[in-house]
Amino acid sequence: MNNVQLIILLLTASTLIYIIAGRRAKAIQLQSHDNRVTKSAPLYYAWHTALWSSIPPMIILIGWLLWGDYLPASIRLAIEAGPLPILIIVCLTLLLIGAAWGWQCINSQHNTRKAVEKLMTWVLIAASTIAILTTIGIVVSVLFESIKFFNLVPISEFFSLHWSPQTAIRADQVGASGAFGAIPLFAGTLLITVIAMILALPVGLMSAIFLAEYATSHIRNSVKPLLEILAGIPTVVYGFIAVLWFSPFIKNTAETLGLQASAESALAAGLAMGIMLIPFICSFADDALHAVPRALRDSSYALGATHSETISKVVLPAAVPGIMGGILLAVSRAIGETMIVVMAAGMSAKLTANPLDSTTTVTVQIVALLIGDHEFDSAKTLAAFALGLTLFLATLMLNIVALKILKTYREQYE
Repeated sequence: MNNVQLIILLLTASTLIYIIAGRRAKAIQLQSHDNRVTKSAPLYYAWHTALWSSIPPMIILIGWLLWGDYLPASIRLAIEAGPLPILIIVCLTLLLIGAAWGWQCINSQHNTRKAVEKLMTWVLIAASTIAILTTIGIVVSVLFESIKFFNLVPISEFFSLHWSPQTAIRADQVGASGAFGAIPLFAGTLLITVIAMILALPVGLMSAIFLAEYATSHIRNSVKPLLEILAGIPTVVYGFIAVLWFSPFIKNTAETLGLQASAESALAAGLAMGIMLIPFICSFADDALHAVPRALRDSSYALGATHSETISKVVLPAAVPGIMGGILLAVSRAIGETMIVVMAAGMSAKLTANPLDSTTTVTVQIVALLIGDHEFDSAKTLAAFALGLTLFLATLMLNIVALKILKTYREQYE
């Protein structure tokens, strides 16, 4: 029996224990003809028994999966002899002990509700702690690798204007000295994001206003699911749309106007990305508009304001926190998008503000740097971590600004 089969066995056994314990508690109540004979509802007795039977063996199993490789070889070989017999025996023993303890507590004297709630509180604390520690671990690991990169490449060179991360493999190799100026990458990321938001922000916001304030319930129930279907389409599909439709159309139109356009352009990638972001902004804005209290609208109407005046001067300002949440999510999604940029905008790092020219983004270069067989102590590979850290700091600053805006409007309208 492998580890996956053991996990399935433990979960299946805990589920059966949950069902049996719940029926046992219900039977005690029925026999006494008094629902208050037990201090807790049957549901709590079922959960109490199931949790006590599942959590201890799962802790042992997870500990083995995480740290089993660090045990001495002799101990590990003893545990792994055969189909993991010692691990199975330990887990099943703990499961039976926990089930017996939970079964013992199914009586009129034991208040399992408090025990279950306290246990679930600790489970939630553990989950939040894992989330925090995971975030800290990611930041620390990226920071550590970035420091190694900046020990090899001066920070002044990283913020220069030329990006060519190819490094020499041999001492006599020519033309591969490496240039790590990341400014063109961040400029390309900003350019494509701005183009996407120019399309997505007005269309998504106006769609939300129509659905929330003007559309009938029948139209809203029909249109909103169609808009949200866009959020489920894979990004590679948007990339194909950009390559097959947007890029040829932009190139032909530019040539008709006497302009020079590349076959791969930031405009094509930005338009495809903007269409992808519309449902994010629309959904968040629609929910925010519906959350505005009806009393604010009625007060505006009572003062003689029209429907459009109420929307522009009362409803929209009150819904700014929720709308900003959708905009922030859309911007973060645009900054992190890779596939559309690779297919529609290319991978050439150019410092340009021309939307008809090809460009690339930070995330595309991170993927390109980590693809293939590279040594992890080379400047080329470590550059990906430096780009990731800089992008993280930029996104963090964006979040701080958005939180400041949210705080301002919450203080004004709450």
